[in-house]
Amino acid sequence: MEFAPMAQFRGRLRLQFKGKDMIKRNNILCIAMLAGLLCGCGNKYQYFPKDIEQVEVKIVRFDSAQLAVRPDSVKSDIEQLYADYEEFMPMFVEGILGLPTEDTAYLCEMYAQFLTDTVMGFAQTNAKAQEMFADVSSLQKALNTGLSRLHYLYPEWEIPTVYMFVSGFNSSVMYYENIMGLGVDMYLGSDYPYYNQVVYNYQKQTMRKECVVGDLLSMYVAYHIPYNSKYNRLLEQMIFRGKQMFLLAQLLPDEPEWEVIGYSKEQWDWCEMYERGIWNRIMEKRDLFKTESMVLNSYMNDGPFTAEISQESPGRLGLWVGWRIVDSYMRNNKDVTIHDLMNETDAQKILEQSFYKP
Repeated sequence: MEFAPMAQFRGRLRLQFKGKDMIKRNNILCIAMLAGLLCGCGNKYQYFPKDIEQVEVKIVRFDSAQLAVRPDSVKSDIEQLYADYEEFMPMFVEGILGLPTEDTAYLCEMYAQFLTDTVMGFAQTNAKAQEMFADVSSLQKALNTGLSRLHYLYPEWEIPTVYMFVSGFNSSVMYYENIMGLGVDMYLGSDYPYYNQVVYNYQKQTMRKECVVGDLLSMYVAYHIPYNSKYNRLLEQMIFRGKQMFLLAQLLPDEPEWEVIGYSKEQWDWCEMYERGIWNRIMEKRDLFKTESMVLNSYMNDGPFTAEISQESPGRLGLWVGWRIVDSYMRNNKDVTIHDLMNETDAQKILEQSFYKP
């Protein structure tokens, strides 16, 4: 089958995932989901009562405090940051900047350059981030909705506090225990000129303010529901990520399907148009049961295209197809709850009972 060309696109950016051992892991948790039953995958399911208990997420403007540091008083201002943000400041210095907290001399030197640099665009980017995220009320509302739904499903999960920061193009999202961090300088828009210096074109698609909530919720879910399978075939990875995507779509009921997965509308339409051809190629090549890292990375990781399918395709087609399969499974097994879905580790069972036939 021939696949028609399409424009460049991107998957989820560099997300920092911190466990209790404070080890960073780069994750490409691109976030995903679909909308209407007639469209294939959907976020129109009714899994939540209308009178669901509402939670309110606390957002801390660490970014504003960061940028209030003055070049002529860096040492005292940074000491004040340590005093005011005892929990988060060490995480930021060690986890985001990659510096030992005790090396304050180097931190002060680096920070002064960071505040004033105009060559790499840090000064311009810091100002742009403050302008774009001056009002976070819509972000707060969307996070409240998503986390209220998660709290309904998993009341034992602690509601995190969100710290906004500027990262120097180092990090989009990080999570450590009950703290989520948001690197606002990584969400200034696909056309932000200074991104040309730090990322590839296909990575810019989700470097937009509209992708913030999806990235935060994806990180939170991935932390609490890690990958767990005795197999590591493409099928297991597709179904695992497809389950995450299905859950995420229920948390973002007002988001278009292409926004949830981090595609453009054009990329989404291309996938729908060639869905049967995509599936046929996967089956013809018997890729579902392969474990080679090259195959898994091609389907599941971000890139300019999914090499195993077509150079005209979007990247991360394994997530897209996995989501379609899971959505079909849920539509054909209406007695299955979200808890049942997330607890089901038999990917073969989900595939067979999905009756997925594009």
